[in-house]
Amino acid sequence: MAERKAAASRVLVVDDEADIRELIDMTLARMGLAADCAASVDEARALLEHQRYVLCLTDMRLPDGDGLDLVKAIGAAHPEIPVAVITAHGSMENAVSALKAGAFDYLSKPVSLEQLRALVKSVLVMPAREEAAGGGEMITLLGDSTPMRELRSMIERVARTQAPVHLYGESGSGKELAARLIHRRSPRYAAPFVPVNCGAIPENLMESEFFGYRKGAFTGAESDREGFFQFAQGGTLFLDEVADLPPSMQVKLLRAIQEKRVRKVGSPVEEAVDVRIVSATHQNLRDMVEQGRFRQDLFFRLNVIELRTPALRECGDDVRHLAERILDRLAGTAGIAAPKLTAGARDALLGYTFPGNVRELENILERAIALRSGDLIDVADLNLVPVAAVAVDAPAAGELPLQDYLDRAERQAILDALQKTRYNRTAAARLLGVTFRSLRYRMERLGLNE
Repeated sequence: MAERKAAASRVLVVDDEADIRELIDMTLARMGLAADCAASVDEARALLEHQRYVLCLTDMRLPDGDGLDLVKAIGAAHPEIPVAVITAHGSMENAVSALKAGAFDYLSKPVSLEQLRALVKSVLVMPAREEAAGGGEMITLLGDSTPMRELRSMIERVARTQAPVHLYGESGSGKELAARLIHRRSPRYAAPFVPVNCGAIPENLMESEFFGYRKGAFTGAESDREGFFQFAQGGTLFLDEVADLPPSMQVKLLRAIQEKRVRKVGSPVEEAVDVRIVSATHQNLRDMVEQGRFRQDLFFRLNVIELRTPALRECGDDVRHLAERILDRLAGTAGIAAPKLTAGARDALLGYTFPGNVRELENILERAIALRSGDLIDVADLNLVPVAAVAVDAPAAGELPLQDYLDRAERQAILDALQKTRYNRTAAARLLGVTFRSLRYRMERLGLNE
């Protein structure tokens, strides 16, 4: 029993600097852990052949090889061992490369003992978390289609790491749900999950909202206040619609992520923060980087692992199962028996393109419950809006200058969305997959404002 306990609490430390090895060894000892130290890749491989470890900490630069080689070797032969890399100060490219190679997390030199202890603690709670979680938590991400199975599989894989994850997909396709599942399956499950809609925060308030402020920092700051980073301490910070961040805030966010430290507005000192960043947008960040609208260095920092949430129209028969589950939930909330879909209604849903994805499906079914005349929901109750046909006299591509052609198509799409939502601009923006701020700008540019 004693031998098994010792084996379960050992950490492999790989670094060619004796003082770094000694510092980490002493810190781990104070946490009740034993360390085996190696000064090279070969020594580390030899130790791995005869001992089991709960964690490996390795430097990126070793006398006989690259730390990335060790990360990959452990991932192949000992996938149960989380690996964290130690990088030179400011070497974010190396840190990102290590995370993409399968590393669990990274530490920068000089090694912060506070961050080291936080990293080790997050590893130690992982087995208990996985045992407690079981396999039932993924039931909220429904669907048996290939795209949904692949998404669930990827969530399981990335949840164990500390690597930043970027989710992209159409509006209403479940990006926030995927982010919540990543958090719930991660070692950070017991700490907060803090969602932030980056497109809904006024630019002049962003810094204080993200990082907090000290009393007296500005007019109205009557007491100290924590920011999103502090609220998410130890947990996950979900940056939804991250593409809407203005350039000034992109710079500040990049520094906070790289340094793992933030400064409250009005404070002379920085404070350490331990959060995992998960971001999302319906826009194409790569295109925005090429257009100069989004910082390339921030993009690479956020986009270490990229996951795509599939559109509902790509998920085949999942639509029917989702509809039935949504009907059960809506009826339960209303305290009534769940109505059934007729065969015609099911076929109509399967044939619909759902530009608003699952969110639109929920709206359609909520309206159908209210409008139905009996215990069944038929095609007429769904009130599906047919895909707008191209007008006979609409000019074809090439008959107008490109910008005029695109403006006309954009104007028609906005008008269709406004008509479909009874001129509710918030709902129209959601249907079009853009933020309210973006819709307002587009309407003003196209002369559609009243």
